Amino acid sequence: MTPSIDPSLNRRKLRIALRKAREAAGLRQREAAERVEWSLSKLIRIETGAVSISVSDLRALMEVYGITDRAVTDELEEAARGSKGPSWWSSFHDVLTPQFAQYLGYETAAVRLHTYHPIVIPGHLQTREYANALLAPRDLDPERMRRVVELRMMRQGRMFDGEERLSSVFVLDEAAVRRQIGGPTVLAGQLQQLLDLGARPDTTIRVLPFEAGAHYSTLGSFVLLGFTDDKDLLYLEHAAGSMTGGEDLELLERYQRCFGQITDLALDESGSLDLISRVKRDLGMG
Repeated sequence: MTPSIDPSLNRRKLRIALRKAREAAGLRQREAAERVEWSLSKLIRIETGAVSISVSDLRALMEVYGITDRAVTDELEEAARGSKGPSWWSSFHDVLTPQFAQYLGYETAAVRLHTYHPIVIPGHLQTREYANALLAPRDLDPERMRRVVELRMMRQGRMFDGEERLSSVFVLDEAAVRRQIGGPTVLAGQLQQLLDLGARPDTTIRVLPFEAGAHYSTLGSFVLLGFTDDKDLLYLEHAAGSMTGGEDLELLERYQRCFGQITDLALDESGSLDLISRVKRDLGMG
């Protein structure tokens, strides 16, 4: 069954359109909020996509911003009606940090994903068995661990089998490919999944070999998301997680250059899948 349009996508559409309209009208956030007699925090929450907006509130903003084109107003009103309700990940609120929940909203809207992982296979690509083995040492409550894994599987299904698929490039360090999370059988199943996903036209898997040496991101993994309607976004994966976009262009550009460097150092697609196949054979699993 094809998933319906997530409310977060409509909130994002409104966020971008209303921010651009406000800027085109030459208004600061505080000025716009005063014009419609709102608190500044309410306008900020709408412009960050944190909350939905009612059609009546939307019409008030469109009047202030001078949006009168019927096709545009109809489109935005439809988005406002579709902005209500929970996002696909909302039922996992008990195992999600606010930062990662916000990131998932961006990932759901992205058209391009580039990521590097130096230690383990990333959650996007993990088998259920690999994810369970990876989480086991954390001594999580069994039900919490089950839900974390289920979130990863649902995210993976939406990414690879959903209606709107990401164009994705995964660069995995050779250490991640060889580390025996869960033992030989679990790793062999995980490597086979990499081979299967790497054969898809919308997914590229590259391996950064040990011989590549040092590079800028040897200390951690990161994700770069690309959009058709907004600036790229950087997500640094650590305990708290952090995102940056247009507010820190220097850092964003640094990691974009880093990804380019890593990609240049990595094996090509064919060589990467050959290495993964060799590692799988060395496990005695074919």
